[in-house]
Amino acid sequence: MTALTCFKAYDVRGRLGVELDEDVARRIARAFAEVLGTGHVVVGHDPRASSLALFDAVKRGLVEAGVEVLDLGLCGTEEMYHATAYFEADGGIEVTASHNPMDYNGLKMVKAGAAPLDPATDIVKIKALAESGQFKPEKPGGNIRPAKAARGAYVRAALSFIDVPALRPMKILVNAGNGAAGPTFDAIAAALAKRRAPLSFICMNHEPDGSFPNGIPNPLLPENRPVTANAVLAAGADLGVAWDGDFDRCFLFDHLGRFVPGEFVVGLLAEVFLAKEKGAKIVHDPRVMWNTKEIVTRLGGTAVMARTGHAYLKQALRDTGAVYGGEMSAHHYFRDFACCDSGMIPWLLIIELMSRRGASLADLISERMTAFPSSGEINFRVDDSGAALTRVLAAYEKQAVARDDTDGLSLDMGDWRLNLRASNTEPLLRLNVEAQRDPSLVAVAVERLRMLIEATA
Repeated sequence: MTALTCFKAYDVRGRLGVELDEDVARRIARAFAEVLGTGHVVVGHDPRASSLALFDAVKRGLVEAGVEVLDLGLCGTEEMYHATAYFEADGGIEVTASHNPMDYNGLKMVKAGAAPLDPATDIVKIKALAESGQFKPEKPGGNIRPAKAARGAYVRAALSFIDVPALRPMKILVNAGNGAAGPTFDAIAAALAKRRAPLSFICMNHEPDGSFPNGIPNPLLPENRPVTANAVLAAGADLGVAWDGDFDRCFLFDHLGRFVPGEFVVGLLAEVFLAKEKGAKIVHDPRVMWNTKEIVTRLGGTAVMARTGHAYLKQALRDTGAVYGGEMSAHHYFRDFACCDSGMIPWLLIIELMSRRGASLADLISERMTAFPSSGEINFRVDDSGAALTRVLAAYEKQAVARDDTDGLSLDMGDWRLNLRASNTEPLLRLNVEAQRDPSLVAVAVERLRMLIEATA
């Protein structure tokens, strides 16, 4: 039995030639089909140089299991999600490493209805079978056919979230980062133009290119933001949008070139949906949440907290019937999009909100950022994360007015709060601090917490 280290908390991700190769991808796909009992599986891939060979291997493993493969070709992860639900397939697989380094790739997998795999059962069973290789005999009848209607159906679904006639004239800069977003964006833009939306677009790094000549697209990293921010200013754009490699996350910039932190986008989208559906439930993660909770409560909705991570957010939407869920990391989930995340729907909703309010994005977020200053996520590499958490708890627990252990350690200190949690995907401790109207509280808390986390004794 060969241990597979490419299995993470809720997907597959690994170094090429070390943890993941074509044979491993084939075995995982075959195990996926046997464990879930699939007959029809949707498969797509991002533009990475290694993705096409892994994509072919995945299809081969599925065909060996007698599966009819619906071939999406180059697409974003959310197109795979949508196609899985739209075609009523038994599952879906996207070959992508999203924003990981060049020597990585991976697989994102879902069940029927684009439901996430259960980390405790489905993924454990798929991993065990892929490791053992004790597959059933090959089944006849497996085949591959192109899913020709998939993109058109996806575009219609994305645009169904907004009222196109309500849009006002706007210039939008989009940075696809040479990832998968370009062709899909073009299809959306063409549909908007056909419906006479008064929008103009400036596109940069638009062509998919697996060598990523402008760097791996990950706008969450501060060092990657200036290229989009500067382009927004140079173009005089009303809004900037940038995506990661498989565009399941989108990142926004206002007309001043300012990056909009993810938690404030969550608040704006909560506002959008509470205007569309009175009293709706809104799901949020525990890392930075005060802005979202204040908006949801004020507008008559119900805020629901879920653990960080796509499997947990999606399940929370399914369990509660929430209309929308958002994470500060720029993942946004929609009940009417199979409870899945999308990097295209958010910016469409934001331009509709800007149009309806007659306000710039800067106008919409400035007061919120003043009311709820936050640190942004700060990552620490530590030898013993448990010891670090214990030190923080010992220093602050007696002063805290509330404690929550839903996801890591959350302590509410009254006028500021912290969340400290171990990453689901990397050997890191992640810290977030937020406050009410006093950024100095954030700065002081971060420095003290840094000393506690990094202490060696």
